[in-house]
Amino acid sequence: MTATVSDRIPRRAVAGYAAGSVGTGGFGTLPGLVLAYYLTDTLAVPAALAALVVIVPKVWDVLIDPAIGALSDREARTRRTRTRLMALGALTLPVGFIGMFAAPGGLSPALAGVWVLVFFVLATSSFSLFQVPYIALPADLTGDYAERTRLMAWRIAVLALAILLVGAGGPALRDGAGGDAGGYLVMGVVIAVLLLAGMLATVLGVRGAAEGHEPTLPTAQEPGRTSAKFAEYRAGVAALRELPSYRVLLIVFVLQALATGVMLAAAQYVATYTLDDQAALTFLFVALVGPALLVMPWWARYAAREGKRSAFALASLLFALASLSLIALVWAPGWWVYLPVALAGVGYAGMQLFPLAMLPDVISAAGRERGGAMSGLWTAGETAGMALGPAVVLLLLAVGGFRSSTGDVVLSQPDAAHLLIVLAFSVIPAALVGMSLVVLRSYRDPIHSPTSAKVSP
Repeated sequence: MTATVSDRIPRRAVAGYAAGSVGTGGFGTLPGLVLAYYLTDTLAVPAALAALVVIVPKVWDVLIDPAIGALSDREARTRRTRTRLMALGALTLPVGFIGMFAAPGGLSPALAGVWVLVFFVLATSSFSLFQVPYIALPADLTGDYAERTRLMAWRIAVLALAILLVGAGGPALRDGAGGDAGGYLVMGVVIAVLLLAGMLATVLGVRGAAEGHEPTLPTAQEPGRTSAKFAEYRAGVAALRELPSYRVLLIVFVLQALATGVMLAAAQYVATYTLDDQAALTFLFVALVGPALLVMPWWARYAAREGKRSAFALASLLFALASLSLIALVWAPGWWVYLPVALAGVGYAGMQLFPLAMLPDVISAAGRERGGAMSGLWTAGETAGMALGPAVVLLLLAVGGFRSSTGDVVLSQPDAAHLLIVLAFSVIPAALVGMSLVVLRSYRDPIHSPTSAKVSP
């Protein structure tokens, strides 16, 4: 179907929306990649306590995301925009982000963990203010099915570049600045500025672009402002209960977010303790994310021919098989690891593109007036999955007897810890994605399915 003039998204809005992936991709990647390692191998926080530090802010995030979604819907109704919350999140995120990597020297491991916890809570709160309305925007910008795929293709292309730049460049900045606590601070400052620039570019780029597509939220509830707010909050839960396509897609996305979170958190430990080279993290990350820059157009064309669901399943299967092969690191660590990681990266590109291209279809089927609430639950699910990833790795390390240390000391680790590090990088992500494939089989396109229907208010 060809987009009408009114449905065609302006280039400025496409570019602005894509730029936001610098913020979402960077914040979604770097803490999951290095924060657990920063806690255990620079601040000497025991693995079990470090697991608590990385998961508590995300639990908080899960709790506030639906409420932020409701606020986003109120803003869309009263101001015909979602950008005020996004601007607030963008401007406050650098404070929490830099603070996470600025723990003062001389603190005990427990106090250092508390320091990181407080600033991580601040950072995740700011990120939610931006991310939740950001996810709801595509359904506001256009009602055209193909235009949303076009918008998402550009977004995911920038997302892949941002993840590559931040995920590979962040650790490189850290290592170039000495690799110790000072190196982490340098990394935090530089990346925070980059995240701020990308997020503000979105606020400026999409402002006014959704006029004519704004959600038609009801105003009759206005006399009871509090009850209206909670009615919007419940809208996402109702969609989860009543719209099977939304429920299936969210479960798949959460399982894959958890798989990705586990793999990313394990990567630094694989580099240091399996490959005996802390700097190898940069090359592992390039191998995983780099292919996305090359294959994203191919995935978009394949989906146009075969459908988003089929393309999503193929990408997930490729990722699972490639990840499973990495179990061979237990017996033969070496340079060959970059080849299956690159194959996993081809699948990872599709796993990033297709859920985000399918979500606006689901929101349109449910009614765009619930876009903020539904995207709030979506962000909460993604946050939960990505948060549990590092926590799973840290708990495995604790079970394996991992020994935490400061940045200038590298301790030998027991065999059990070495084995669990590899399992977290290979078998566990493969198993989680395999589970998501089973769930994905029941997904039905809500736009093209003859049995689809909107969720009742």
